[in-house]
Amino acid sequence: MTADTLVECAVAKTGYHRADRVADQIRMEVADILMRKIKDPRVQSVTVTDVKLTADLRIARVFVTTMGTEEEERNVFAGLAQANGFVRGELGRRLSLRYLPEIVFAKDISGPRGDRVLKLLNELHAKTEAEGSSSEEKTSL
Repeated sequence: MTADTLVECAVAKTGYHRADRVADQIRMEVADILMRKIKDPRVQSVTVTDVKLTADLRIARVFVTTMGTEEEERNVFAGLAQANGFVRGELGRRLSLRYLPEIVFAKDISGPRGDRVLKLLNELHAKTEAEGSSSEEKTSL
């Protein structure tokens, strides 16, 4: 084996961990369970956006987004807490894992955070354009 081959093997193994693959599978399965199996009307407007799994595959933090007011959001998370055991049981039937991870539902705040960052970048861009056009006017005089 050459040094280049060893580097390629190391990159291939560190690029995508088992926890990432299992987390992706859990995300798809939980979304399907919430959409098709749960009859609770509080949980109908939930979108599963991401799953973060610990390296030992023991805890799965399922990030969800909801549309609605804070009151409706509290109701959604109450419904998710009540359905947690059912969701975990369904996952156990669908996935072949030695240990089924504990499911923890969490609010996904990346959407509003991303919107805020875009707004700040747009403001910065507008400010630099305004400064650029005013400096061009000064140089042309």
